[in-house]
Amino acid sequence: MDSLIAAAGRALTAGDVLGALKHVGWREDPAALALRGIAMAQLGDYPRARELLKRAARGFGPRERLARARCVVAEAEVALALRDFAPAPQRLEDAAQALAARGDRANARHAQLIALRRHLLLGRLDAARAAVDALDLTDAPAAHHALAALAATEIALRSLRTHDARLALQRAWAAATRAGIPALSAEIAQVQASLQRPAARILHAGHEQPVTLDEVEALLASGTLVVDALRHAVRDAHGATSLARRPVLFALLRALAAAWPGDVDRSTLIARVFRTRHPDETHRARLRVEIGRLRRLLAPFADLTASTHGFQLSPHGARNVVVLAPPVDGEQGALHGLLADGMAWSTSALALATGDSQRSVQRALADMEAAGQVRAIGRARARRWVAQPLTGFTTILLLPALPSSA
Repeated sequence: MDSLIAAAGRALTAGDVLGALKHVGWREDPAALALRGIAMAQLGDYPRARELLKRAARGFGPRERLARARCVVAEAEVALALRDFAPAPQRLEDAAQALAARGDRANARHAQLIALRRHLLLGRLDAARAAVDALDLTDAPAAHHALAALAATEIALRSLRTHDARLALQRAWAAATRAGIPALSAEIAQVQASLQRPAARILHAGHEQPVTLDEVEALLASGTLVVDALRHAVRDAHGATSLARRPVLFALLRALAAAWPGDVDRSTLIARVFRTRHPDETHRARLRVEIGRLRRLLAPFADLTASTHGFQLSPHGARNVVVLAPPVDGEQGALHGLLADGMAWSTSALALATGDSQRSVQRALADMEAAGQVRAIGRARARRWVAQPLTGFTTILLLPALPSSA
């Protein structure tokens, strides 16, 4: 390694991007291209960074496996910043193993942190937990400790364990202070601020009240029967039943919970759930069938009884019933949550993160664009979607949580 490459590497480690470019900005050899790519990524020019890293990886010979593996890790980080999930995660894992086998534990660990962040963006919390547990932070730099603690914070927040989240956030802040990286400290400060902002709304007896993550956690532990419109589930202190794949049943449940302790007449239920203003006998027959299905699912939590004009929810033990609603109404909650990070997302990346079809995401984005909530940049395959953060709300509970997979 020549002196200019070494100096550029030290400058990048210290966060001095322009200083690094002064050393290697005019060079075209693979090592210089790799450092220039990392520098451009730190400046936010991700397409240029990706191009330089690809050229660097091609320039390293077959015997320079360590350097090529480092390029793979850097390129994977750029892809993550671009919200491009197309590159196979196995390539990053292979690079991490190659780096570890050759004694480059720091970059191997960095590859693991990138994979961890990918799991979080895709809502794969089980995989993210496993990745955090697998991290070996022995002799790790302070920045890696901060990133690991920040990931643990997000996992805890999305699992509604706010006490654990605060402890992890304290560790992240202490490590970021030792690292002395302003961007990392700013990210942690942003998470700290989100704990104070409303995360959802409680709908009860015709009233609406914003609640923080702490208040949501307390609500779920209180014994109240909660109809969770963020995760499409019914919950109490002892358990939960998901209705995420039963949209009709959840629509019925939400309507009944919103009217509690009163009832909802049959015509209103048919209009809300089946979206028709002119019900006939087939709609009434279908309502009876769906009510029967909902009654069986609710058996551990509540009774569903017929009233003179409709149906009424009766929770076991004379408990209260509330609806936990997202900060924004509509079916695009997960898209709001993902786009609120201020990054540009492709339609395919949003579909992968939410678990919906690309066509469904396209329709939802079209509706959001018409409402002025998102805007598109670029054209054709280069089109990306961006949105402004929701003012006054944290979107942590809007983020999707999907089954773990590769």
